[in-house]
Amino acid sequence: MKIIRYQDIQGNIAYAAIENGAYYKIEGDIYTNYETTKQVADVQKILAPINPTSILCVGLNYKEHAREANMDIPEFPVLFVKGVNTVQHPEGLILIPTFLESNEVDYECELAVIIKKACKNASRETALDYVLGYTCSNDVSARDWQLKKGGGQWCRGKFFDTFVPLGPCLVTTDEIPNPNNLNIRTLLNDEVMQDSNTSDMIFDVAAIIEFLSGSTTLLPGTVILTGTPPGVGMSQDPPRWLKPGDTVTIEIEKIGQLINPVEKEKTQLK
Repeated sequence: MKIIRYQDIQGNIAYAAIENGAYYKIEGDIYTNYETTKQVADVQKILAPINPTSILCVGLNYKEHAREANMDIPEFPVLFVKGVNTVQHPEGLILIPTFLESNEVDYECELAVIIKKACKNASRETALDYVLGYTCSNDVSARDWQLKKGGGQWCRGKFFDTFVPLGPCLVTTDEIPNPNNLNIRTLLNDEVMQDSNTSDMIFDVAAIIEFLSGSTTLLPGTVILTGTPPGVGMSQDPPRWLKPGDTVTIEIEKIGQLINPVEKEKTQLK
């Protein structure tokens, strides 16, 4: 099933199922027990398909991306985190930071995994039982703050507002029984920049959940970003940083397209 989170004309937020091109309201708890009604949903704005409780990210998780970055294949998944402040909706703006200025903002297409129930010490065999579904994500990264000015940690360059677009929908596991064989790519202004398959992951989805849940409880609503394939802007010659007026499209097989335009942040001291 494909599920959206949306806002109606009165500002209420709800879920709906996509069936034959139409939206039908969902009743119940999206994590535990829900059903699709026959009531057509009043969709005024499509939102990120989940309001995350946390965002856990795995870096350097595609073999070819590790090669283009001239980095060794990691022994264990490389974990970093992004704040819930970073979430952006489909069609929402990716904002290039200007107050804490960045001149090296990059795109990264990634498969996002959404956890549906508390998960701790999952085995590889049971890991996918904890998954509600999958969506497209863009791990937007300010490379200057990530690699040069971040004190040796990645979080500053990953933690800016709008730096995790999610969407356009959540696809449940019955439609994606194998998340490790999906075509994934990034288009920048209609030019293909990344074009790969999730089969190139160093650590597959089950291995990632097994690792992240080790001695650690993953709460319902945890979003896991699973890494990006080769072709990021940093690897281009010359580098291709995002600029105002760009449009980034993340496309994953069986899920759809996540589209976000790019602009500069407009802010004043408060």
